[in-house]
Amino acid sequence: MQHYHRIRDLREDSDLTQEELCRQLYMHKTTYTNYEQGKHTVPLDFAVTIADFYDVSIDYIAGRTNFLKGKANPQFTEDELSFIEKFSLLTERNKGKLELFLEQLIEQQGESKK
Repeated sequence: MQHYHRIRDLREDSDLTQEELCRQLYMHKTTYTNYEQGKHTVPLDFAVTIADFYDVSIDYIAGRTNFLKGKANPQFTEDELSFIEKFSLLTERNKGKLELFLEQLIEQQGESKK
């Protein structure tokens, strides 16, 4: 995944418009839009700013990890921990079925973002 997908997803997950985010970060909307659309490379100083703003790691922004806080000691939300607990109760066969279903959902989600 490329970094511009991550910054868009973080913004959308925070229920912010581009205008609202740019106002909070004191930046021009065109500049941000170009980053979010992948038209311009996100500079390191902006990646640090956006990582601090959303309280995520630079590795997450860069797509090097799927853990918001970085590679070491991932922090899970209550929903994620609940899901893990439920997953642990499944039989191996049902864990396999769930894995296939999750892969299908992720594929469909990727197609809908295009």
